[in-house]
Amino acid sequence: MAIWQIDPSHSEITFKVKHLVISTVSGKFNSFEGTVEAEKADFSDAKINFSADIDSITTGQEQRDGHLKSADFFDAAGHPKLTFVSKSIVCKTGNLFNVTGDLTIRGTTKPVELQVEFGGTQVDFYGNTVAGFELNGKINRQDFGLTWSAVTEAGGIVVADEVKLHMNVELHKKG
Repeated sequence: MAIWQIDPSHSEITFKVKHLVISTVSGKFNSFEGTVEAEKADFSDAKINFSADIDSITTGQEQRDGHLKSADFFDAAGHPKLTFVSKSIVCKTGNLFNVTGDLTIRGTTKPVELQVEFGGTQVDFYGNTVAGFELNGKINRQDFGLTWSAVTEAGGIVVADEVKLHMNVELHKKG
């Protein structure tokens, strides 16, 4: 069984959500970690464990970031991490997979499906074996207790319920 770890310096965990239905706000988590255990070279038997520090969320706007960390949204003080634990991996075709797992945000755990593209493996300049992945998915923030909502005077929704997830992950083989 090979153990792989996320290389945070070559990975990004991002999200997008509609604002006022007409534009999109992007954000990311700056502090995260994860491991993957797999025997097969194509990772089709992988077991994934991932967490991100809620306090590391950034959208490029300090006031909005503070609101996201508050009890209105993620409640970083009460729930400092979000986690994902894989349950199954299904090869769709070639290097494309669907990964299903349990996502926990704010103490609520729900199943989530992610589409995964396996980019392959390489040996880096230092002799380390690395693997690359691109992951995409969607969640409804309301399902995880992120229920804050507001409506403009004209009746427009301030923050959409659907959140698009996008991750580029590089793993380093540890053993």
